[in-house]
Amino acid sequence: MNEALLRSLTPSVLGILVRRGADFAAAEDAVQDALVEAVRVWPADPPRDPKGWLITAAWRKFLDATRAETARRRREDLVDEEPAPGPAPSADDTLQLYFLCAHPSLTPSSAVALTLRAVGGLTTRQIARAYLVPEATMAQRISRAKRTVSGVRFDRPGDVATVLRVLYLVFNEGYSGDVDLAAEAIRLTRQLTAAIDHPEVSGLLALMLLHHARRAGRTAPDGSLVPLAEQDRTRWDTGSIAEGVEILQAALARDRLGEFQAQAAIAALHADAPTAEETDWVQIVEWYDELAGLTDNPVVRLNRAVAIGEADGPRAGLAALATLDDSLPRHTAAAAYLHERAGDLTTAARLYAEAAGKAPTLPERDHLTRQAARLNARERP
Repeated sequence: MNEALLRSLTPSVLGILVRRGADFAAAEDAVQDALVEAVRVWPADPPRDPKGWLITAAWRKFLDATRAETARRRREDLVDEEPAPGPAPSADDTLQLYFLCAHPSLTPSSAVALTLRAVGGLTTRQIARAYLVPEATMAQRISRAKRTVSGVRFDRPGDVATVLRVLYLVFNEGYSGDVDLAAEAIRLTRQLTAAIDHPEVSGLLALMLLHHARRAGRTAPDGSLVPLAEQDRTRWDTGSIAEGVEILQAALARDRLGEFQAQAAIAALHADAPTAEETDWVQIVEWYDELAGLTDNPVVRLNRAVAIGEADGPRAGLAALATLDDSLPRHTAAAAYLHERAGDLTTAARLYAEAAGKAPTLPERDHLTRQAARLNARERP
């Protein structure tokens, strides 16, 4: 090790650090640390440019020390700012965040997507599935929404309709999987109902309660899905059903029908039937007609086709289904069910197997696979 070389380079390196903005004491410490590093490293790996190596090493040491000092001061400041011991305030700003993320500068669909991702905790894939679009498309939509609100002050809350849509989609994701997520959506919708006197807000709460009331009957002990017609209705939460129906009736009495009220009316008719056979499918079709007039959602028309199949026979249901895009989620599963109802077991088994390959969740895929196997077993001599 050429100690004379190191000593000769030290003043020059120190001067360069000072000219770069380091105060003298910090620069001197950084140069000394760099010299120690040089003594350790150079014997085995001598640099081509000793001065350049020392400048780079010293500057890095200086930056590391500066960052460490800044972090230390910030920790001290945080200690000073720490609130005094005692009960913490019970404020819940979650619903307010929903309103703020539903920013007026965004289109409703972009606001919903951004809020679901940023506050609702849903993944891009989950949001894309809810919107019936590819995951890449939804990722781009969310990125554009983030760029749009970049630098914008979040001091103007979005409209109620956008927040309702977000809560509805969060609940749907929870209803199909995470019960805690569904419960959180119900909690926030209760808060919104207490804050805003609007029949659609009440309609959404009623819809959530009526669907959530059936959650215990939706799965078997082994975790497999149980179709609505086969569910043990004694496991349904009658208290939640009664509350949901009461809230819905009060909302409908105001004669300002919206899509959440119409959906809740359909859910109430299912909940009100003592058995699957006693379900009032004629009324359900009428409510789907109302719902189709309120929203151009293709999933509504798909469900309407199934309801027609129950009310007017499977052939009528298949005719209604034939008018829809067969790429719709669960279109193939609906066709399989209606073909089975019509007695065409071979076609139904094939469609159940095809639908299983398209199923968005593992429990749904397993259920459809079992349906196909059941019909194939019946077809064998």
